[in-house]
Amino acid sequence: MPTIQVLDSHVADLIAAGEVVERPASVAKELMENAIDAGAGAITVEIAHGGMTYLRVTDDGKGIPADEVKTAFLRHATSKLRTEYDLEAIGTLGFRGEALAAIAAVSRVEILTRTAEAELGTSLSLEGGVYGPVEEAGCPLGTTMVVRDLFFNTPARLKFMKKDAAEGAAVFATVQRLALSHPEVSVKFIRDGKQEMLTPGDGQLQSAVYAVLGRELALGFRPVKASGEEMTVSGFVSLPACCRGSRNWQFFFVNGRQVKSKLMMAALEEAYKNQKMVGRFPGCVLHLETKLNAVDVNVHPAKTEVKFGNERQVFSAVYHAVLSALEADRSHPKAELRNEVIPAFKAADSVTPHQTQIPLSLHKEEANGGKIPSGGSGAVQKPAPAPAPAAGVARVRDSAYEPPKPAPSRPSAPPEPPHSFSYVHPIAPRPAVSTPAAKAAPTEELVHKNSAFVDKSAPAPQPVVPIHPAPAPAAEVPAAPPAPSVEHAPEMPLLEPTPTWRLAGEVFNTYILVEQGDTVFLIDKHAAHERMNFDRMKAAGYDPMAQSLLSPVLCRLDPSARQALLDHQALLEEFGFEVDELGQDLAVRQAPFDVAVEDIPATLEDLAQKLLTTGKADPAAARDELLHTMACKAAIKGGWKTSPQELERVAKAVMDGTVKYCPHGRPVAIELTRKELEKQFKRA
Repeated sequence: MPTIQVLDSHVADLIAAGEVVERPASVAKELMENAIDAGAGAITVEIAHGGMTYLRVTDDGKGIPADEVKTAFLRHATSKLRTEYDLEAIGTLGFRGEALAAIAAVSRVEILTRTAEAELGTSLSLEGGVYGPVEEAGCPLGTTMVVRDLFFNTPARLKFMKKDAAEGAAVFATVQRLALSHPEVSVKFIRDGKQEMLTPGDGQLQSAVYAVLGRELALGFRPVKASGEEMTVSGFVSLPACCRGSRNWQFFFVNGRQVKSKLMMAALEEAYKNQKMVGRFPGCVLHLETKLNAVDVNVHPAKTEVKFGNERQVFSAVYHAVLSALEADRSHPKAELRNEVIPAFKAADSVTPHQTQIPLSLHKEEANGGKIPSGGSGAVQKPAPAPAPAAGVARVRDSAYEPPKPAPSRPSAPPEPPHSFSYVHPIAPRPAVSTPAAKAAPTEELVHKNSAFVDKSAPAPQPVVPIHPAPAPAAEVPAAPPAPSVEHAPEMPLLEPTPTWRLAGEVFNTYILVEQGDTVFLIDKHAAHERMNFDRMKAAGYDPMAQSLLSPVLCRLDPSARQALLDHQALLEEFGFEVDELGQDLAVRQAPFDVAVEDIPATLEDLAQKLLTTGKADPAAARDELLHTMACKAAIKGGWKTSPQELERVAKAVMDGTVKYCPHGRPVAIELTRKELEKQFKRA
């Protein structure tokens, strides 16, 4: 049996160093934290070969006195703690006094430091924890630490290091997190002689986010600010449309310390529930400020995990702060336009104003020669030679270019309106008309070339006033004294003011066009209506209106889906379905009023798949998934003919901010400004 003995001090130091120093990124983290604790206003991190052979951290902090330089490299030597009571409220990033000792034990270290009181600085070299001579040296105020040949004396750890590119990326990520944790510190990162990052250090988190994460990601963030009696949550969160495919863009900080917190991550993602797409994750830079004694930071050797005294309060603070920021946002994704001009058609009169198409995705092409670069799925043929054009029109991306045939001759007539929108609904009530001839006209004849859903004999509507639903019959509403006209009493509180937006029409029977000032909004009517249904159903407490069917609807599903529905009949009844077995089929005898009879089989099949994936794990999540399916099935579909009244109702919900994202996280509207549109026609 082996005897028990005390380890050699060198071996003990190597073991202890392994707990603190895992890779070059660990060295950069510890040295940067020391610099921040020393009051540095600017920090420079420079590496070579991924930080394995060279890593230097320079700061302009307080520096180390000459007689304390050697003491700083002893284990458990620190200037940040004095008594055991200091552990109850730790306000510094470092406090154990192990970082410098651990780094020196597995590398070759050089330190150059000077305090404000000293005229000359101090230099010291260490190799594997062994001290060299302490010498005077000229240097600026602050401290410079150079770490060379990391793990040169621990080959067991050295062989597990990754390639230089991977180790350098890890160092860069560490520097980024430290820069976001303290925006008041200017942080510079240099890799292999090339500067890759520089933060201004102006104390504004937005500036640090822009410098660290880049312009594209920063523009997709929205500010967060909420405070309570004991804690404050501030920072930035991404819009649901800007979520990413991983959680790598989530940064959490507690009292200036970068942490990995599953609690804060869960609160963040709970706030995005029913707003983001499946498989996408929000990004954030969130700072939580709370009392020092309400957080235990001494639970992990690397100090990346913390414990909260009141986890429920932390969850609630983060959740409500993020949710408030998302609800306050009224923006929509911008339509991306690219400049492109193609040769004009041969016949100038072959293109009328209302035939010009405005694409939302264009690409550049060469004007001289009529050459079109290949950018789609196949090569684009060069068009036939044509005379040099005098003007150009916009072309949809990836569509083949074919010169149109000349328009046939026709008699001169007044030009048609530049835009033509048609509204037809199979069950829409006909508008009131005053002439017998108009009453006898079929519904199709009521489609006017202009954007108003009125008869030709009726007076033309005002172009800036949206179409409102017809009022209810007089028998259905209580009698009331006649109200004065809007022109004579605009101050009446019961009268709805004229909205600042105008319903301009619909394209492809899918997208609603709304004009507001110098901006055009394109609204996905299905996605917006789906969100309206989802919010209404959820607000009703999972109690939709159900209707008994005259004859049962038979559904044949695969065995697993069929059994999933039978095992959750109580949940189905909660949503208005009554299902029982009928041989190998399922007989549906009752269904929600919102689901059409022909959609019942597909709806039940979708519900079965939701129950198979989420029903057992989380009943609340299963209910939301069921509501997603029901809201989708009950929503108006793209390609349907929709009445102007229904289009306006959907547009109103989007324009007043009630609806922003569909339950699956897709945006319901995009913006296109007048300036961006004029750029396509070379008018700007």
